[in-house]
Amino acid sequence: MAGDQLVTAVRQQLGLGRLLPLGGPADGAWIAERPAAGVLRKAGDALPGLRVGTVRLSLAEPDAAPEPAVPAPPSALPPGPLRIEADFAATAGRPVPASAGLLREALLTCGAERLGLEVSAVDLRATDLLDEDETPGGGGGPEPVDTVPGPAGATAEGADPLEAAVLRVPGVVRLVPALGALSRPVRYEDGHVLVQLAVAADRRALDVARAVRGAVEEAADGERPTVAVLVAALEPSAAS
Repeated sequence: MAGDQLVTAVRQQLGLGRLLPLGGPADGAWIAERPAAGVLRKAGDALPGLRVGTVRLSLAEPDAAPEPAVPAPPSALPPGPLRIEADFAATAGRPVPASAGLLREALLTCGAERLGLEVSAVDLRATDLLDEDETPGGGGGPEPVDTVPGPAGATAEGADPLEAAVLRVPGVVRLVPALGALSRPVRYEDGHVLVQLAVAADRRALDVARAVRGAVEEAADGERPTVAVLVAALEPSAAS
C-alpha cells in the first residue's frame, strides 16, 4: 500500500489526474485523465457558440466495474464505463438544452473515435452566458498537446528489446516514466510488463495501445508476459 500511495502522490504532483481505462477489460490499456480531458475540451470548443470549462472523468458505476484482464498500473481505475462531467458557457443564440445536446454528442464521439474511451454517461452544467460578439468554438486552432516531464527517449536502435519494440509501433512518440516510483518506462517484473508512453495526438490512443501490447508480447521471445499500457501524454509525432 505504501508503494501505491507514493505513486499516487507523484502522479498528482505531475498533474496526470486519474488513470482511466481505455477500451474494455480485455484491452489492458489506460490513459491519464489530463490528456484525455484536454482532447475532449478541444472537441467541445470547436462547436460554434460554446466554450468548455472544466472536464472531469470518473467511473460511471464504480461498484460494478469488472476486473482487468492484466494487472493494472498502480492505483488505476478498473475498466468500467466512464462518466464525463463538464462545465460550459454558451451564447443566447441557441437554447441551452440544444447547446448541451450538441456538446454531449461531441464529447461522446470524441471519446470513442479519438481516444477509445467507453463512456456511458455525460453530465453537463451550464455556468455562464456568452455575449454574442464573443467567438467561442468553431475556430479549430492547434491540436491540444499534453506533455509530461521526462527524457526524450531512446531510439529503437539504442533501447533494450522490449523498449525497441514499443518505439517501433506507429503512433508512439516516446517512452515516458510518468509514474515516478517506477524507474523504467518499460518495466518487466514477475511475468508482467508495464509500458508508459506518449502517443501521437493525431492517433487513436486505444489503437496504439493495442498495437504496443502486441509488439511487446511478440518481442518477449516466447515468455508470454501479461502487458499493460499507460498513455501518459498526447504529443506531436516525430514527423510533425
